[in-house]
Amino acid sequence: MEENAVPRHIAFIPDGNRRWAAKNNKNLKDAYETGIKKSGDIVKWISNIKGVEIISFWSFSTENFKRSEDEKSILFSLFGDFLAKGLEEYVKNSDNRKNQVKINFFGKLERFPESVQEKIRNIMEMTRNNSPYTVNFFMGYGGRQEIVDAVNRMMGEGVKEINENDFSRYLYTKDLPDPDVIVRTSGEKRLSGLMPWQSVYSELCFLDKLWPELEEKDIVEIVNDYSRRKRRFGK
Repeated sequence: MEENAVPRHIAFIPDGNRRWAAKNNKNLKDAYETGIKKSGDIVKWISNIKGVEIISFWSFSTENFKRSEDEKSILFSLFGDFLAKGLEEYVKNSDNRKNQVKINFFGKLERFPESVQEKIRNIMEMTRNNSPYTVNFFMGYGGRQEIVDAVNRMMGEGVKEINENDFSRYLYTKDLPDPDVIVRTSGEKRLSGLMPWQSVYSELCFLDKLWPELEEKDIVEIVNDYSRRKRRFGK
């Protein structure tokens, strides 16, 4: 595979945790815990693929705030545990890391419990100068909300006219390249609002597998499939 045929930025819509729970007679906590661990597995698998530098996960949408209080409580607790473990691993391995990872969070983070927000701030601060890998978690994220927020920031600065490149600077992801490929699991064939501005030329990959069922061979095939596609960008 040619190095320039490898996607630099892969984004995931991790769908199917609740269906996996029903299919395997598991409770929601087990399902979401398995799904969160799967994200960690994917980061490790992708680190073995030369050329992929940025991984994004849509962890929680703005619409997900409408779910039951019990389900949100489970998720917020797991987010806190996941972030605490990430901080612990970072500190433990801070003097002996081959692959340093910069971790970003995008979305309406202020809507999460303060304990989760604090861990988010800490892990972003501790990893902000890391390279060569970047892992992004979209939490409390909605694509339309991102665009509305961008327009409001422009209006607040008194901007009267703008071009596409300038507009991108007002998005949450202003420092990131657009995703080369977006992957959604569970058989659903839509983006549901993930990065609507940034995804206009993203390649799309829809898998029938539920998110917790994803395997390393699936990640390899996603990259191989991308390498076989021709990206013309309208030319």
